[in-house]
Amino acid sequence: MSTPIELSAATPGQRRIARVAMRLARRLVILLAVSVVIFGALRLLRSDPAAMLLPPNASVAQIAEVRHALGLDQPVAVQYLRWLAAMLHGDFGHSLQNGQPAGALIASALPTTLQLLAGGLLLGVLAGVASAVYAFSRRDTLAERLCEMLNGLAMAVPDFLWGILLVLLFGIALRWLPFLGPIDNAYTVVRHTGFLLLDTLIDGQFAAFGNALLHLVLPCVALGMGIAPPLMRILRSSLLDTYAEDYIHAARLRGLSEAQIMWQHGWRNAALPTLNILAMQVSLLIGGTLLVEKVFGMPGIGTLMINAIGARDLPVIEALALIYAVVVQCANAAADALEVLLNPRLRLA
Repeated sequence: MSTPIELSAATPGQRRIARVAMRLARRLVILLAVSVVIFGALRLLRSDPAAMLLPPNASVAQIAEVRHALGLDQPVAVQYLRWLAAMLHGDFGHSLQNGQPAGALIASALPTTLQLLAGGLLLGVLAGVASAVYAFSRRDTLAERLCEMLNGLAMAVPDFLWGILLVLLFGIALRWLPFLGPIDNAYTVVRHTGFLLLDTLIDGQFAAFGNALLHLVLPCVALGMGIAPPLMRILRSSLLDTYAEDYIHAARLRGLSEAQIMWQHGWRNAALPTLNILAMQVSLLIGGTLLVEKVFGMPGIGTLMINAIGARDLPVIEALALIYAVVVQCANAAADALEVLLNPRLRLA
């Protein structure tokens, strides 16, 4: 182990590598702890996977044979280690509902969820940044107070409720946008990549592409509404704090325009706390897909998770929960990397 003297004598590059390694190690420890919680919590359910695989009139000997084949008769610690080793090798087990590999079910549903996440994240960031800049530019006016009031109302509504309201307004009342399923039944798209928008372009079905895009509007807006309000509040508050600093006044004295001050000083310094809240919102956004996909009939991993919970399909639930945890940690790691990139003090520390 390195001593404090050895660490102080290390070069800046070595210290940065050590810092990155420590952060990665911390995230791996978190994932390991999450895996223990997932495995242990689901074992508390009063459901026997062996009994679920057999007909109701199965004998005790048949159930015991299946339990032995699944390794359920071994100590819980041994079961966990075997499960974790299989997960690390890409073996997520088989669904108790239909016997299909859980990994194949997840791979089939994942592209739909990724499209929703990308669209919701894009719309949420654009709306949050635009509203924050508008409110900041109209500070100390009635427009700013109106933005704050509307933002507070938006934060009080969860994303799945936004989905229901959007369906009632734009789908049923006005009939402007489709709201059920990924695409109309009139279109048949061959699965190439699993990403419906990309598959329609590969086949040259531009009408199907437009229809699939329209089907994404309402669920993406519902997800984006879960990101935009807190992002707007934090970014606007960060801009106000940044513009109260002495270097902003010094920049004005040097003759810099407001646009130059915003670009050179405002954005860079206000973005640092905003990135942290954005990483947290991305984590919530991933969880929000569970109900939003169900509301809009999207066959993503959120729908897969709800169906697996209803059927107590432990292998699918465990695989999806662990994948959610990995994605959340990756989002937080990306936010850390952007924070280091934008903050010179962290790069030079």
